[in-house]
Amino acid sequence: MSMDSANAALYFVDRHTGEGRGDKTAFREAAGAKREISYGALAARTAQMAGALARTGIRRDERALMLMLDSVDFPVIFWGAIKAGVNPIPLNTLLSTSVYDEIFHDSRASCLFVSAALYDTVAAALPLNPFIRKVVVVGGPVPEGAPDGTEAFDDFIAGAEAAEAVIADEDEVAFWLYSSGSTGRPKGVKHVHGSLKATSDTYGAQVLGIAEDDLLYSVAKLFFAYGLGNAMTFPMSVGATTILFDGRPTPETVSAILAEQRPTIFCGVPTLYAAILDYWDGRAARPDAPLRACISAGEALPEQIGRKWKAAWGVDILDGVGSTEMLHIFLSNRPGQVVYGTSGTAVPGYELRLVDEAGNEIAAPKAGEEPKVGELLVRGASAADGYWNQRSKTRTTFEGEWTRTGDKYELTPEGRYVYCGRTDDMFKVSGIWVSPFEVEQALVSHPAVLEAAVVAWRDEEGLEKPKAYVVLKGGRTDLDLEALKAHVQKLIGKWKYPRWVDVVPELPKTATGKIQRFKLRQGA
Repeated sequence: MSMDSANAALYFVDRHTGEGRGDKTAFREAAGAKREISYGALAARTAQMAGALARTGIRRDERALMLMLDSVDFPVIFWGAIKAGVNPIPLNTLLSTSVYDEIFHDSRASCLFVSAALYDTVAAALPLNPFIRKVVVVGGPVPEGAPDGTEAFDDFIAGAEAAEAVIADEDEVAFWLYSSGSTGRPKGVKHVHGSLKATSDTYGAQVLGIAEDDLLYSVAKLFFAYGLGNAMTFPMSVGATTILFDGRPTPETVSAILAEQRPTIFCGVPTLYAAILDYWDGRAARPDAPLRACISAGEALPEQIGRKWKAAWGVDILDGVGSTEMLHIFLSNRPGQVVYGTSGTAVPGYELRLVDEAGNEIAAPKAGEEPKVGELLVRGASAADGYWNQRSKTRTTFEGEWTRTGDKYELTPEGRYVYCGRTDDMFKVSGIWVSPFEVEQALVSHPAVLEAAVVAWRDEEGLEKPKAYVVLKGGRTDLDLEALKAHVQKLIGKWKYPRWVDVVPELPKTATGKIQRFKLRQGA
């Protein structure tokens, strides 16, 4: 086989054996049997996986759904499919049966790899699907009533002849991801072989500075873009080791993993950082782990959460912005250049610009000038190939080399970007744009508030005003709401404060930690 092939599995998997890292642990489970797999074993196992797909009649350019918890089997199936030229599609593990049914039909995938613990969720959808020819159950026996020919993963792969990675071009589609659905129907996002290395060469190498001796733990799961980069692409680009956990990342479980596994890099989301700090505040001791870097994405990081974390650990949180469409972070704070309350500057290898509603570029303001709000556009090599079967949406999101993010930002005179909100979340009060995130930051700066979400709500005269939903710390349910409103007024101005405040036990979120404000607007 020609080594000119750009098949991503050659770089991320097979290369390490030739470079002397065959015995190095690639992945280690933090729970259950606590299995490990080395880079050499991963190379052999993925070749066998590719052979098993061929033996089963799953051919190049077909699609393989992966509804899987994080385990050492995940990289085997993902990279084995890519070696075979089959497009793996990791799926959000927290969706409903009806949504899976929609995705199964939309993708027209030929096979499904499903964790035994998740099988019941999709069981009802399988008899209705005319495209899935093979179901493979991972991490357990075949359930009763499963479709004919369903196999356990160990049986599926047993005895298969190892197959070499197919020759592929860097612009050839390698895998799909479905968007998280924070604003509605999930979209199939197609990514090419070259995009994986593009993210590790940019953010992984030049911002995170990941090295072979790093031990990485990401609370973000492998099924979505942020977790895929954190826990697979970046460590595998340098031969580092990743800790995998198949359970729900609560403050208790995360603290235990930090204490037991002692990672050097921790990848979280703002919601969890806040919950962990609250958990440590008088209820549990901070674990001792040799963290040298912490990163955050999914939602903008509130300034006070970053400062409290730095005070607790002595390590900054590098808050960044990425998307499923761009595969990972393209805008970020950097080590030694952290300014909390901002999203930082462009990651090396990416270009950014802000545009107004007419498409005109917005420049950084001069000192003393009011910044203008605009939509963020990004250009970089990791951009997706487009959406599957959604041509209109593809054309409005991917404009030539530029990708519309749907995020509203301001530029500071120093050239740093300040998050204002999603395009769909912004609204005007008295003719002036209100950033839900700015109001939310003011709310969570109150010592009793753990989380907050702000949406537009119409008053008796039909005019839009801010409405807040707040989650209180320590399970509290009582709060002087008028005092909270006064707190916000003092920080950001009288006209921006929430006219209504509802105390709720939790906020609706995607599995990636993004608040689903559209559900709050609908009164859900």
